[in-house]
Amino acid sequence: MARTALAALMASAPVGTSAQGEPASVRVGAHAVLAFERSEPVPGGGALGEVRVVQPILHLHARGPGRLRLTGVLNLEGATIPGGELTPGDWGEGFVDRRHPHTYLHELMLSADDVLGRHDGVARVSLSAGKGFAPFGTDDPMVRPFLGYPVNHHLAQILERAVAIAAFRTGPVTVEAGVFNGDEPERPGQWPRIGGRFGDSRSVRVSGTLIRGLTVQASHAHVHSPEHRPGAGPAQGKWSVAARWDRPLGKDPVYLMLEWARTSEASGFFVFRSALLEGAWTRRPHRLQYRFERTERPEEERVARFRSLRPHLENSIIGVSRWTTHTAGYEVTAIRRPAFEIRPLVQVGYARIAKVGGGLFDVTSLYGRNHIWSLALGVRVSAGAALHRMGRYGVLETETDMARPEHQEMTHR
Repeated sequence: MARTALAALMASAPVGTSAQGEPASVRVGAHAVLAFERSEPVPGGGALGEVRVVQPILHLHARGPGRLRLTGVLNLEGATIPGGELTPGDWGEGFVDRRHPHTYLHELMLSADDVLGRHDGVARVSLSAGKGFAPFGTDDPMVRPFLGYPVNHHLAQILERAVAIAAFRTGPVTVEAGVFNGDEPERPGQWPRIGGRFGDSRSVRVSGTLIRGLTVQASHAHVHSPEHRPGAGPAQGKWSVAARWDRPLGKDPVYLMLEWARTSEASGFFVFRSALLEGAWTRRPHRLQYRFERTERPEEERVARFRSLRPHLENSIIGVSRWTTHTAGYEVTAIRRPAFEIRPLVQVGYARIAKVGGGLFDVTSLYGRNHIWSLALGVRVSAGAALHRMGRYGVLETETDMARPEHQEMTHR
């Protein structure tokens, strides 16, 4: 009886009928990973292992009334990993070789879809606003197959901003344009700086479906002073191009993504490039996955082993490093019930680090050697409705996007 009650509470619940004749509904769910993660070496040398709860989220998707849709994600990493997640190569928001905790309100976006109704024919126009993802780059790594985030997270996505987006879709092509605040959050409880900052940054993304299962996107963004909250830091110019295959071959779901990203800072004085290829193959309860990545990251002045100086200015960068990483993983569905799932996983990573250009940064002085091994053992627990593909609003948010993401069943498309 308790399991039936949980399923009824957490899965879709019709609440009426929208103006377009579609049933209004509310979907809620939860997700978390209990993980042991170990890296050798870490900054300063030696090995370090930790047990943490990562990606603890509550999510919501509501449809109606009318053409309105609401998506929200509450992220509790500020409580479970206040010092960050041990992940070699990750950086951003003052963390180095750790993934920073995201803000408690990760996403809260209200969208009005097909706002012109019959007046735009077969095309569709949508308007979206709230706190979420700017229309740039690829999916949040949280809804991709791997536990560990890639090094290029801050090159390939722009998230947790106060953003307004207008999108136009005709046939297989979608064009999105957005304005947002440039400043990144500095701590989990922080809100975007709207006064004086909202609208100082902008982005545009063009995406399309070439054939069934194959989508491509190209996007560009100008981000004003992302790492200096008052707005006195250098601007970034960002480019992203990606192709994604997400379709079963035979009966086995297959996911592939090829991604290229480039960020220039301080009028091109610093340039950081990234190339990434990742894929996953699922057969019944088993899934194999592999990621290759080559990404350049800024090496900033550090105030502690895993923390860099904030606020960040251009003279805080003491060099550039290139991370070449291989990540392999295996995941299996151990328990699957209505509105509940448990998936044990293992992930092994190997990274080589090289210095790019000049600067004071020295690889072996910091780590003791130029390569790092990492291991992750974990258990994913999911309950309720499937997590939506974050960052897809309005015309990009379709019913198929509400199917379970790659880390659960890899069937959305």
